Amino acid sequence: MGLSTGIRTLDDALGGLQPGRFYLVAAAPGAGSSLIATAAARTSALDQHQPVLYAASGLTRADIAARIVAAHLPVDYRRLRAGRLTPTEQDDTAALHHDLAQAPLYIDDGTDLTTGAIAESVPDLPGLALVVVDRLQTTEDPRLPLSGPAQITDAAQALAHLARTHELPVLAAVDTDDPHLIAALSLDVTITLTRDADQIHATITERDLGPQATLTLHADLAHARITDPTTPYTSAVTPTSAPQMPPPAATPHTLAQTPQTPLQVPTSPPPDPTPTDPAPTIHTAAPRRPSPRRTAPPPSEGGYANRDYSYFTGMITRAIDEALHDHDGDIAAATEALVKKAVPNAMALFEATRVGGNYEHTVYPETLEFLRKKSKGGADEIWEGRHNWTNTRLMEALQNGTHPPITVNALDTNASFLSAFKTHLPIGALIHDPNGGFDAKRSGIYRLPARPTWHHPHLPDPIGNRREDGPVLLDDATIRLLIRCARLGLCEAPHITERWTSGASEGLLEKFRRVLTEARANAIEADDTVTVEYIKAMYSKFTSTIGESSVNRDIRRPDWMHIIRSQAFANLWYKSHRAHSNGLTVVRVRGTDELHVAGDWRTVFTEGRLTTQMKQKDQYTLPRKSAR
Repeated sequence: MGLSTGIRTLDDALGGLQPGRFYLVAAAPGAGSSLIATAAARTSALDQHQPVLYAASGLTRADIAARIVAAHLPVDYRRLRAGRLTPTEQDDTAALHHDLAQAPLYIDDGTDLTTGAIAESVPDLPGLALVVVDRLQTTEDPRLPLSGPAQITDAAQALAHLARTHELPVLAAVDTDDPHLIAALSLDVTITLTRDADQIHATITERDLGPQATLTLHADLAHARITDPTTPYTSAVTPTSAPQMPPPAATPHTLAQTPQTPLQVPTSPPPDPTPTDPAPTIHTAAPRRPSPRRTAPPPSEGGYANRDYSYFTGMITRAIDEALHDHDGDIAAATEALVKKAVPNAMALFEATRVGGNYEHTVYPETLEFLRKKSKGGADEIWEGRHNWTNTRLMEALQNGTHPPITVNALDTNASFLSAFKTHLPIGALIHDPNGGFDAKRSGIYRLPARPTWHHPHLPDPIGNRREDGPVLLDDATIRLLIRCARLGLCEAPHITERWTSGASEGLLEKFRRVLTEARANAIEADDTVTVEYIKAMYSKFTSTIGESSVNRDIRRPDWMHIIRSQAFANLWYKSHRAHSNGLTVVRVRGTDELHVAGDWRTVFTEGRLTTQMKQKDQYTLPRKSAR
């Protein structure tokens, strides 16, 4: 049998998803075609650990992640999106986010998603087992290349060709059950869905043989999934009058199947900050590049997310070896020399990781006036969410004796700017929109008429401690944090009256981040202080010099600099919220990496030096004893 769709009744009728075949799931909006696509992707990636490319057209990575979490646990989808989960459900969701981040699920939700782009990604994913396209849209949308009747016809034929030439199962959802349109496509296998309350009727049709079976499935929409019927599955399939054909014989390309087992929930909490409705860190689709089809090698063992970055980490290793050689093994001298070369070497590594990338980012867009420094040592007009917060209500209670003394743990995050490379960055030059508003597919700078109010005494203000009257200019990372806080019921949603944005991608620095993260982790394991310090200089100087600096003339993106720095502040806020939500008392929050809490922090965070971990720098008692 081929790959499982995650629905046993459907698998039995199809013989699984077979290599070289294209499957079109056709249904009117709301009838479940996207849920079939999600089920197939999560079953292959999470249960069977098979690499899946998920091409999302009109959906975001967060949309897909929420459906996967709701269906897999399961947990109520509406409460998940509204941030109203129970503590137990939050723990289960956090554990699944951790596993999902490790799963070989590569999501491409770029706005320029075409069948050509999908085909270009396929050779760069070793061992790729399944391609899912969610979805083809019948109503034409100029922002979505995979929309409109003519485009759907071309896309369907191109995806069928992709399946045959790469010997892969390709499954696509389309938002129509129009029999004339479906017949005109003349595809290998079509699964047409019609919904009747909580039942889904699925008709399987093969191009040369006509209807093969009609199935009855269960629409479990509360958990964003389609399942086997509540009656025994053997009675759910009704053969049609057409003769039944055996499923295609397995080929040498057929992937070995592993038994489906329930997802194992880690006993310790995940290391990353997990707000109530977070978007888990799912792999960005491999860079698109025009190249001939090559035989995909087996997945590399080890490496960051099981990807082979040895070529890029080798650039780091060679630079270190040369520095040690040039300074006769003197570690201090070699480290100093490497730090001085960190900017050009970081830029060279960044450019190497961008070769064949999904997007060509603009290197030198026109700098808008509010992004210009007003003096050589001054600042521009962007307001970052820098933290310098103390829990004043707690301090007052400690001073007046109404709260007993507490032991405070001063925690430190690791490589905060490196983790902040995973953020939504504008690809091109920023375009002014006087109407304001927020579009999750864009990123840039936003004007608010006044500083948002914050009344939560036990958590830091998401936009820091600055107090100024009048309009404020905030960058994308801060705006997304405020929107998340509003969803958590902690503040009102930001009122954006004006914006300067471009189409955004969360993957512009992703490979760069992964390479540095892998090299850093290897260096820590080997107790290699030279490499650790060199990598620290690379990511910190990259961040500080991509704005307006004479040290780095390869790129001029002050908007990127602000967004990365604000993402680091936002990540620390998420950690403080996670601490508070898990019963710790947040005492102080400083900068991008300093979090002071009272309570057993090791039950909330994992201790260590990796980017996903926290380390303790100090421990002290409050109130402090007065010197006599």
